[in-house]
Amino acid sequence: MLSQTLSFLLLSSIAKSAPIADTEIHHEHKTVEQTKRGGTCAFPNDQGMVAVQTSGKNAGWAMHADQECTYGSWCPYACAPGQLMGQWDPSVTTYSYPGSQNGGLFCDSNGNLQKPFSDKPYCYDGVGTFIAKNQAGQDVAFCQTVLPGNEEMLIPTLVGSGASQVLAVPDTSYWAGTASHFYVNPPGVSVEDGCKWGSTAEPWGNWSPYVAGANMDDNKNTYVKIGWNPIYLEDTSPFKNTKPSFGVRITCDDPSKCVGLPCSIDPSQQGINQVNSGESSSGAGGADFCVVTAQDGAKANIEVFSI
Repeated sequence: MLSQTLSFLLLSSIAKSAPIADTEIHHEHKTVEQTKRGGTCAFPNDQGMVAVQTSGKNAGWAMHADQECTYGSWCPYACAPGQLMGQWDPSVTTYSYPGSQNGGLFCDSNGNLQKPFSDKPYCYDGVGTFIAKNQAGQDVAFCQTVLPGNEEMLIPTLVGSGASQVLAVPDTSYWAGTASHFYVNPPGVSVEDGCKWGSTAEPWGNWSPYVAGANMDDNKNTYVKIGWNPIYLEDTSPFKNTKPSFGVRITCDDPSKCVGLPCSIDPSQQGINQVNSGESSSGAGGADFCVVTAQDGAKANIEVFSI
């Protein structure tokens, strides 16, 4: 059991709406009566869904701040830390644009939210084998990308200093067999600032130095990855020559069940875009990364530490 679990930092300004109530079935969609707001569907305040970045036009939906949940569109949503979105367009089964945008609930032409899978919850627990541990002196915001959705890093998990939190990791039953992806913000950056599209003014949000990802296969092996963020390293990035003030590493509760250790990024010991691993690789934009396989249901940790 985790020594300490930090509750999700619930955003206070949640969009007002009527509670979700199942009312009728239309084909494969379950209809949810919803308050109508001039051509948009309001965010529901229950069923485990969590409102994010509520000051924008998205009004709590896991969409860009200038996007609305309009009639005739799919509207993704966030879930609590460790949980995954359980609804998406059932007609889209492969990772391809524009179908990859169709996550969450469908806002129909009458302003009702359609639940695609009537027998499944809105949010459900991930596999529970990837834990964020914060060994830095300040809170750390892990920001998960929305998929299916626009892949912006809107889904927040705040991990307090000295605390641990299970991250949301899917198995092969998740949409199109995809993995979860996270941006790791510098210690001290809030989820309000870090879990949204940023700018070159600060090295957080999509400009965070590090990214992580994880998924589990059918043999209960969890693949966890840490790496440099390709955007941080771009020629036009103002941060490309700046060493971060923190590092990340993968550890395992039972190292004998983990393949790929060591796997760490420590700017106090290495240069920019360097990874401490015997099996490091380069990915998109030439960004280096390493992968650890936690076998047979074993747990892996991503530890954040100050340098």
